[in-house]
Amino acid sequence: MMELQETEGLIGKLLIAMPGIDDERFEKSVILLCAHTEEHAMGIVLNKEMGDLRLPDLLDQLNVPIIGLLPDEPVLHGGPVGQDRGFVIHSEDFESAGATVNITDGLRLTATKEVLNAIASADPPNRSRLALGYSGWGPNQLEAELKQNVWLVADADEDIIFDTDFDEKWERAMKKLGVSPSQLQPGTAGRA
Repeated sequence: MMELQETEGLIGKLLIAMPGIDDERFEKSVILLCAHTEEHAMGIVLNKEMGDLRLPDLLDQLNVPIIGLLPDEPVLHGGPVGQDRGFVIHSEDFESAGATVNITDGLRLTATKEVLNAIASADPPNRSRLALGYSGWGPNQLEAELKQNVWLVADADEDIIFDTDFDEKWERAMKKLGVSPSQLQPGTAGRA
């Protein structure tokens, strides 16, 4: 089994689903790992949309006043856990005291209404992506999946994280590793 010190460095990495993953919810997923301890791991799926829900519509539903120019982009389906909770991955130019978590140098995560107000303001974070829900793992679950080759691991890439080409993120992440998906055997991955 992988020791914690070998996986602590996974925070801020991309988990890329192997072809043939047993859990169809994660098929061709690219996940930004935001937290990882002995007790749990947590990440946000970067390439699945939350149905037809758009950022302006969600902010309107939450009564967030839109002051600045707001991109008409989809809200991400961050994962199957806590889909009633919002998470914003954003650049380092926003911080909510006591609520913002550093993922990497330049990349942060906040889950408060304050970050939504900032996104809708005249001075929003330089880059941001809103997700509902997250992907979670229990004790040693992610380590076991990594051992079973369920996931490939890549360094975070802000273009992959923030771009809206959701249909191509998985292939782009694979190519970043120098891997061609057509060369991988489907059905060799385990369950997420």
